[in-house]
Amino acid sequence: MGEGFNYLFNPRSIAIIGATAREGSVGGVITRNLLTKFRGRVYLVNPSYTELLGHRVYRSVLEIPDEVDLAVIVTPAPTVPRIMSECAAKGVKVAVVISGGFSETGEDGARLEREVREASQGRVRILGPNCIGVYNAFNGLDTFFIPQGRMERPRAGPIALISQSGAVAAAILDWAARKGIGVGIAVNYGNKLDISEVELLEALAGNEDLRVVVMYVEGLKYPGEGRRLLEVMRRVTKVKPVIVYKAGRSKSSGRAVKSHTAALAGNYEIYRAMLRQAGAIEVNNLMDALEVAKALATQPLPRGNRVLIITDSGGAGVQAVDNVESVGLVVPELPQEVRSTLAKSLPPFASTANPIDLTGSATDAMYKFVLDTVLPTGHIDMALVLAQMQLPGMTPKLADYIIEARRFGKPIVVYGISANEDARAFKARLEEGGVPTYDRLETAANALRALYEYAVTRGLVRPR
Repeated sequence: MGEGFNYLFNPRSIAIIGATAREGSVGGVITRNLLTKFRGRVYLVNPSYTELLGHRVYRSVLEIPDEVDLAVIVTPAPTVPRIMSECAAKGVKVAVVISGGFSETGEDGARLEREVREASQGRVRILGPNCIGVYNAFNGLDTFFIPQGRMERPRAGPIALISQSGAVAAAILDWAARKGIGVGIAVNYGNKLDISEVELLEALAGNEDLRVVVMYVEGLKYPGEGRRLLEVMRRVTKVKPVIVYKAGRSKSSGRAVKSHTAALAGNYEIYRAMLRQAGAIEVNNLMDALEVAKALATQPLPRGNRVLIITDSGGAGVQAVDNVESVGLVVPELPQEVRSTLAKSLPPFASTANPIDLTGSATDAMYKFVLDTVLPTGHIDMALVLAQMQLPGMTPKLADYIIEARRFGKPIVVYGISANEDARAFKARLEEGGVPTYDRLETAANALRALYEYAVTRGLVRPR
């Protein structure tokens, strides 16, 4: 990670310019977030106060006696050029400009934005303006100004999120927290006066704590950005997977993009071709992006596109086949010698062709037997396990058997929609053990598709 971005994500010290204790205000939320959670030094700046929440307040960043790595600016837009000039004089490395009222509002705002750039003198890197900034679960850096009760923060995890929209970033982090999905770093870049998604992607790709990068992109802003993004994404996808949800696909939504962050949505088909060339994995919504990221963060890559399906319901098995094959994967019929081995230990009415239907007589031991028998063979490359905890022969112990099956080195994902106590314990144990669970078959199939696509990108298999 470049030095400038290390100061953005891992600063030693932060100055909150526009700090306040006022309840419900943007500055108030950020001030409390950083004072209570950030593991470095925090300095408060506001000429209207001398003390806030038991901390000294400085009139200007220039009065702070120590070095300041990161400035978080939460003041009206017209004041930002002057403040940026002071940050440059102080030697601040990076500034996060939360304030809105810049190029997203029209030409007057764009002019003010140019003044901010000039005031930085090329010495201060700028994130924003019109952004909510950075969330780093590893060190407590949190400039997201939505109160905790209205936006839950996810636990630290191996997923990174880069979002052009602040509201979208906040909503998806709240959703991830409630789903128990770990997000280590999230960043919203807003109008990208300086720092762009291209640089952020490159920086986060070098973070060893992060295994997958998810991007929400509305549009590019400057000439040549598309080529630069393609070049960087090609390099990054050779190291770790990149999942992209591109918004602004239609002509009407493209107009909305321009009014939102002053970006140009561009022709979606061009974006789509670019993402394909770069080896990125495209999804249709951000929920799927994070769900798919779970699989890419925890599972080995497959050596082919053949899927084993194990189920306790014939109807669910049929739906699983439909979903798996609709995304370009295959559900091969198992050879007779494997079926004969299975038939010796499974009930006579169980189907052994693939999907393997254990019926309502399913037990934990039956699932274990099928996994141990079929996964080591060369006939399948991944497994989709459908398991409802409503049947009398099934218990949360099944999670341990599935986790043990990871020793075969093939990706496994689990689907189940039951919500009883055993089902919740089953899913929680799987997630803790590094096996992703899903409550939609479509999402489970997309997770397997993403694993296969990334295996192709990494050159582990040839596309079929």
